[in-house]
Amino acid sequence: MPSKSRREFVKKATGFIGVSTLASTHAHALSLTNPGRDAKDARYVGQEGKRFGMVIDLRKCVGCQACTSACKSENKVPKEKFRTYVPEYELGSYPNVRKAFLPQLCNHCAEPSCVSVCPTGATFARKDGIVVVDNEICWGCGYCINACPYDKRYFNPISNVADKCTLCAHRIDHGLLPACVESCVGGARVFGDLNDPASHVSRLLATFPATVLKPASGTKPRVFYIALSGEIQSLPYSNGILDDAVRKREGALHKEWSSKGE
Repeated sequence: MPSKSRREFVKKATGFIGVSTLASTHAHALSLTNPGRDAKDARYVGQEGKRFGMVIDLRKCVGCQACTSACKSENKVPKEKFRTYVPEYELGSYPNVRKAFLPQLCNHCAEPSCVSVCPTGATFARKDGIVVVDNEICWGCGYCINACPYDKRYFNPISNVADKCTLCAHRIDHGLLPACVESCVGGARVFGDLNDPASHVSRLLATFPATVLKPASGTKPRVFYIALSGEIQSLPYSNGILDDAVRKREGALHKEWSSKGE
């Protein structure tokens, strides 16, 4: 009995010391508080009464990657990392095949799996539905990255925290459109308030059949797609740019531009 009691004491004491050490190092993290929201900073709270979302009309996407470039420039996204991008797919079977583009970004879900697993409170949804990451609280554990069923988060090697699309919340809060929407040459990306029946996004959803990626995930995405093929609805991954893949395999005859800037 004495030896058992001693082991239990040591076990409990060790656990207490570990928690105390973490608490002293990450006070904000373990308290699960968010200074920005506690101070009612509009950037953290969001816009009351609104529910932002996006509709992507795949009938209009031409795969130009203007959205990808605009996003990287606007948000200073690190090299080889993306908040949004447009991979290509080959649909159908030979000889009846066609190329398809599938713009992808954080889905700003109504039931985001990334929020529930965050141990620090750094990942949260604003009142307007935009899911953001507070990089002052995030300690880069990667739980949210692993929890996202759409693989739309990444570890930022510069800030050393989780990073992703914010729908350009800093622009939205000043009455501007997200950079990807503003730069879309085909008008495929439409952004707006889903709570407003007169908004462009609401009218599109009321007019055309639309769906989301991986509906079985249960996260209730707020990025909707018009004309999304069932072949890729549950497979939001691709080798990237098919033309680049062919050039790499066959060998380019001369130096030319590619999506990777080679």
